[in-house]
Amino acid sequence: MSGLDQRLLAAHAADDRAALIALYEEAADAAGDETACGFYLTHAFVYALEAGDARAEGLRTRLHMMGRI
Repeated sequence: MSGLDQRLLAAHAADDRAALIALYEEAADAAGDETACGFYLTHAFVYALEAGDARAEGLRTRLHMMGRI
């Protein structure tokens, strides 16, 4: 398991929404293909929306540019 995977699991266990947004965006940036990138960005976007986090708009823009919204 990678360090990123461990950090994601820890953030889920702690219900740390701010960390989840950042970690899913980090995973998207590190993804090896567009499908994986879209998957991780979608998770980051949903957590940002739920939290009312300002990063939601930038994540939405990225997903829109990928044709996913």
